[in-house]
Amino acid sequence: MRLRLTPRDDSYFEMFADSANNLVIAARLLVELISEGADRDAIAEKMRACEHAGDERTHAIMRRLNESFVTPFDREDIYRLASSLDDVMDSMDAAVDLVGLYGLDRLPKGIIDQIEVLERAAELTAEAMPRLRSMKDLTRYWIEINQLENQADQIYRRLLAKLFSGEYDALTVLKLKDVIEELETAADAFEHVANTVESIAVKES
Repeated sequence: MRLRLTPRDDSYFEMFADSANNLVIAARLLVELISEGADRDAIAEKMRACEHAGDERTHAIMRRLNESFVTPFDREDIYRLASSLDDVMDSMDAAVDLVGLYGLDRLPKGIIDQIEVLERAAELTAEAMPRLRSMKDLTRYWIEINQLENQADQIYRRLLAKLFSGEYDALTVLKLKDVIEELETAADAFEHVANTVESIAVKES
């Protein structure tokens, strides 16, 4: 453990936890989106509110980073972690927005599997962020996230195969492909969060 001669700013831990908890809310909105009889306009509005809240949290972290003399870990890692959390939120928001903009009434069943992966990844990330303070019990987190991302890749490939099976017309294929790609990007961003946490933990050990 490093010897610290000056007090560090621990507010980052709360801000990262808040950002991760916001992702849990967003992931549950995705679950609502695919529920039968879902009010997609209302869900899109709630998701936009989540995205705005996420932006505010990210900006708060960046402002604090500019003002802090001593940080709990490397500035570059704080920036990467905040940016990766924000990337997850942006992709989930984009997926919901595209469903509404494209007027997609019917979504492939495999999207449910994508969203379940994202919901689990969000929950794991929210559980992990408070542990940054002690840097303990984090190994299982990034292992599980990496496993989920591999699962997300497999689901994504199956969905692409279904889209190009001839079941959908060409225009619908393009629309659905945009949505599933945003969900896949969100899964990738969760892995980037986990990789950053792993990098931080290694440096701090």
